Parts: sequence; C-alpha cells; structure tokens
Amino acid sequence: MKHLIIYTHPNRDSFNNAIMRTLSERLLSLDQDVRVRDLYAMKFDPVIKQSDYDMLAHGEVPDDVVQEQEFIGWADIIYLICPIFWAGLPAMMKGYIERVFSQGFAYRLAEQGLEGLLGGKKAVIINTTGGSLKAYQASGMLESIKQTIDGGIFRFCNMKVISHKFFLNVPFSTEIERSRILEDIQDIARDTCYIRAQDE
Repeated sequence: MKHLIIYTHPNRDSFNNAIMRTLSERLLSLDQDVRVRDLYAMKFDPVIKQSDYDMLAHGEVPDDVVQEQEFIGWADIIYLICPIFWAGLPAMMKGYIERVFSQGFAYRLAEQGLEGLLGGKKAVIINTTGGSLKAYQASGMLESIKQTIDGGIFRFCNMKVISHKFFLNVPFSTEIERSRILEDIQDIARDTCYIRAQDE
C-alpha cells in the first residue's frame, strides 16, 4: 500500500515533526511504501501567482505542482500533519492545497456541477492545537475546522476521510502525555493499514 505524508511546521524540532517521524517509521515497519513531503524542507512555494493562472488557462501546470500531483496520484492514502493556526490550516499547507489540488486534477466543472476527481483515495488528518479541549468545545470550533478541511477539501475532491485526529493543548503537555500521543500515532498507522486491507 502507498502512503503519502504531507507535513508542515516551521520548527524542525517541533512535536509535529515527532508525529510525522513516528507515523512514517511505524508504516515502514509494517512493510508499507511511504513518501514524505516536508513542505518547509522542500522550500515549497505556497503562493498562487498570475503565472499559475495563465498556465492553467492554457492547459499547462507549473513543474513544482506537477511533481506534487504525481505523488498524490501515486498514493492510496494521504496524511496531512500540521498544527492549527487561527482555526485553520497554516499558510504553507493551505497554499499547497490551493496550488496542487487544482481544477482539472482534484476536481472539475461538469454539466451536473462540480465533480471530485480523486475518488478511491483516502485521507487521514492529524492536527495539533495550543488550545484546550474545554475552550474548543465551548466555541464549537473543532467541528467547524473538521467541516472546512474534511468536507471543503477532501470530500469535495471525492476522497474518503478515514479519521481526523486533534491533539490539543500540546505546548502545555507533559512528556508522559506526549508519549501517549505518539502511541496513538502508531495505532493510527496500524489501523489505517487494516482498514485499507479490508477494502481490498
């Protein structure tokens, strides 16, 4: 099975990085095919430019976008790993989605309306936050974030969201709590492989 991890965090020593490494290493230990796209390490440009629009209008795609679309086309399961900034995806991840999940690749305009083109692929979203569960429950923000990411991106592109995990209050977590989170990440890797195997 082919797993694509799309990861972003500006601090290479962040806990998100530990999550990404734990997931990747666990999947590899399960004899899975794994690719990691570390957007900061790649120096991915998240900014849509007029030249992008001009190329798309002529049926062309920028080279850096083509490369990422090839990875997505290759993958059976796509993981997004990043923190939540201002109730949404960080600018680097949001820009990746905007540039790579483009019209004609991830979706298209059909006579019956918008049509997702990534059917058959599955998604797992893993987010960390600085806020507490109590604060997010009071505001209802977690459900809003899930609707925006799960529905507005992945289901829109006809992908199935297997799970969306939030790990909250991370900056204030203890080493024991962080160890438990990484154990959860290992379980996610195992369970994702099991779900996929059941589908085959």
